[in-house]
Amino acid sequence: MRWTLAALLFAAGALPAQDTPVKIDNDQVRVLFATSKPHVKGPMHEHKDNRVMIYLDAGSQTLTDPAGKATPSHWKAGEVLWSPGGGLHTSENTSDKAYRIVEIELKKQPTGEAAPASALDPVKLDPTHYRVELENAQVRVVRARYGPHEKGPMHEHGANRVVVFLTDQNVHATLPGGGTQEVRGSAGEVRWAGAAKHQEVNLSDQAFEVISVELKTR
Repeated sequence: MRWTLAALLFAAGALPAQDTPVKIDNDQVRVLFATSKPHVKGPMHEHKDNRVMIYLDAGSQTLTDPAGKATPSHWKAGEVLWSPGGGLHTSENTSDKAYRIVEIELKKQPTGEAAPASALDPVKLDPTHYRVELENAQVRVVRARYGPHEKGPMHEHGANRVVVFLTDQNVHATLPGGGTQEVRGSAGEVRWAGAAKHQEVNLSDQAFEVISVELKTR
């Protein structure tokens, strides 16, 4: 159901005329942190690149194409959708509150080469804490959730990725050689990360949740 909805929302997103600071811009992605104000309609525009949309707040929106066809949409806080590029439209926040969206524009097209499988893939190794939200030729989007003081096994992230914190995070990470790191993040924070191997334990009395957008193209 999520994939069907994502295909229909071919250009879902915040208005370019509103607050859209760039958080990351490199040869693989441009990441915008967009805030859309309620009941404001933007100009006709399009998004040429495919995107991953991570909705930090619940909201609703109406897209209108040049012929006047209106397409309403709704989402929950923390929802992730795929947004193919193309299609002129205007967009309007039909909610009564502002909402925030992390928009990840994918600059590179898929090469068709499959990434090598890892025996330490967290999705296969630890499905209690990791699950795939969506996957296609360009990305694999993984949601990780650890309960208070929960610990996971040693696992590996093999691809470059964009990490979006849905909650605050305070994690103790153990590296393969025995070294340790303390990783902290704030809800709504966006980071760029490369390949990594570690074991994690949640130091907090609260659960933490994070979205990792793994890039299949380099």
